[in-house]
Amino acid sequence: MRASHWLVVASIATLIASCSPTTDYHGYLAKPGAFGQISEGMPKTEVEGILGSPSTTASINFQGDSNYYITSVTESRSFLQAKEVNREVIAVRFDRNDQVTSFAQYGLEDGRIININSRETPIVGNERSVLQDIFKGILGSKPGF
Repeated sequence: MRASHWLVVASIATLIASCSPTTDYHGYLAKPGAFGQISEGMPKTEVEGILGSPSTTASINFQGDSNYYITSVTESRSFLQAKEVNREVIAVRFDRNDQVTSFAQYGLEDGRIININSRETPIVGNERSVLQDIFKGILGSKPGF
């Protein structure tokens, strides 16, 4: 092959490689079978020994604590914005005596996608259409837009 053929082949290979997704894993990395070892009545120290430190916790003084183990998987392609393709949340709730009262595992299909890093609180009914955004720019801030 001539050098020009190699250049074409290298260019095509580079284009194909840039289209393949990059997968990123964030948060808690569960050990296989760890969730199956949790049972009601188990002490909090034993749960943390099996699952490790939680991603976040919630305390309700009169009911007990909750531990949340959160995993997120995102894919991105070259210049496109990353898209969350999988999310897993393990919720373990404890009573006032630090004994497991309930536990559950939730996936991406169980809830809404919320951008944790947006620094904005989503407000239902406050969404605008593309036309409203365009007219707001043209008309200024008129009531109703």
